[in-house]
Amino acid sequence: MSSEPVTYTERAQLTEWMDGPCSYEEFRDCLRDLAKVNRAVLAYRPTLDWLEQFAGRIAEPLHIVDVGCGGGDMLRRIDSWARKRRIPVRLTGIDLNPYAAQAAREFTGSGSRIEWITCNAFQYQPPLPIDIVVSSLFTHHLSDDEIVRFLQWMERTAARGWFVNDLRRARTPYYLFKLLAQGMRWHRFVRHDGPVSILRSFAPEDWQRYVEDAGLASGSVRIVDAWPARLCVARVK
Repeated sequence: MSSEPVTYTERAQLTEWMDGPCSYEEFRDCLRDLAKVNRAVLAYRPTLDWLEQFAGRIAEPLHIVDVGCGGGDMLRRIDSWARKRRIPVRLTGIDLNPYAAQAAREFTGSGSRIEWITCNAFQYQPPLPIDIVVSSLFTHHLSDDEIVRFLQWMERTAARGWFVNDLRRARTPYYLFKLLAQGMRWHRFVRHDGPVSILRSFAPEDWQRYVEDAGLASGSVRIVDAWPARLCVARVK
């Protein structure tokens, strides 16, 4: 990429290295450093804060599905959150890349109650109904048409609601991430893909258009900024 990125007024059509062919070891090491990034930028907080509204209201296990789960760090945080609050949960991570489930199992260790599945979410047929669908840093990997389809799928599939946690497209986060990634010497995929992810991410008007195209009532969906440089989309039924 050039030193000056493409325009910030629309989503960039760029390729992330982790979406291409690579070895398992390279993919795993990238996911390990992505988890470090997520801890550093408080990436889990918006999702966990949204889930708080379900605390104390659930008697039966709450089936939470994380789409595009990667190495599973979001679900491990949700698992810890549920244990501390004594909330019964059933946790499922879905990712199309078979390396993701392998890495998630490696990172999680034995004895975990989280189930890792390799499949296309649109083809997932769970043995039990899904209460909540979450995703983190997933939707910017999709085309506009795929995002609309994903919103429609979540609306059909999640009985209690869904939450999208992704990036906000802006100049400042782009350059700050480049400096941070270089300084921390994160994996080369992370150093390349982080800025590209920001360019592929969203402004509020993008999500407003997706929600409308998906046929959802605008008043039923919240589009919320979350610090730092997060743009989240939430639906509670």
